[in-house]
Amino acid sequence: MVSKDQRRRQLAREKYERQQQRRSAAQRKAKRRNVIIASVAAVALAAGAVVYVSAGLAGGSDQEDRAAAPTPSKAPDPCERPAKGSPSKKTWAKEPAMSLDTSASYSAKLATTCGTIGLKLDAGKAPHTVNSFAFLAGQGYFDHSKCHRLMDEGIFILQCGDPKGTGTGTPGYTIPDENLKDPRLKGGVYPAGTVAMANRYDGASEKTRDSGGSQFFLVYQDSKLPPNYTPFGTVTGGMDVLRKIAKAGSTTDPQTRNSAPNATVVIDKASVKKS
Repeated sequence: MVSKDQRRRQLAREKYERQQQRRSAAQRKAKRRNVIIASVAAVALAAGAVVYVSAGLAGGSDQEDRAAAPTPSKAPDPCERPAKGSPSKKTWAKEPAMSLDTSASYSAKLATTCGTIGLKLDAGKAPHTVNSFAFLAGQGYFDHSKCHRLMDEGIFILQCGDPKGTGTGTPGYTIPDENLKDPRLKGGVYPAGTVAMANRYDGASEKTRDSGGSQFFLVYQDSKLPPNYTPFGTVTGGMDVLRKIAKAGSTTDPQTRNSAPNATVVIDKASVKKS
């Protein structure tokens, strides 16, 4: 004979299991939607605009998503506390004047709370992009800024470069798309180690081309993306840092669909050096 107390515990356990199943299903649904956003509409890499997506892409409604949204369950944060300082609020009216030596080699270092990431910059192939990146680094624009987006399903990128930490920040100017026919992008794949610019290209209107700003992304695993994002460098050190960040996972905002890394990824200092 099952007592009333045992029956209550059994019902409570079954209710808890149903809640966990709904939460897991909602989390999978959100991740699937992010993949669709990234690979079809390309808005997951949009820079300088809040991302809102039609529910028709993956089925269901926003109201249902919010009702079933999982309570975030984060892995332990593998990163250190950020250095003291505040994100930049600087903006400029136009693209900085070209001061780059396109025949020289340039490298960059991102000293982050999760470890140092080294980059080799392609000044000859993407002069406007590298010139802008070097200018912003010299102005301290990237310092104390969060890397605000982590995609870990379908495409595998960490996106940084927005002092607002929301994906809506810009330096006030835009730069042209460059190097989109780089042979490294063959087969519609951005290979692991690629450094590329985010932009507001919507995949339909040519008026949204040449809309890069300050936001860039680091590819930590081969990612199938249309060649719409300027590749301007490669990761030369710190792939283990990117994998550590990816392993900690991400949490998706049910309204903006932005997948923020669970790790506290902050660029304490960004620098560019000519060699």
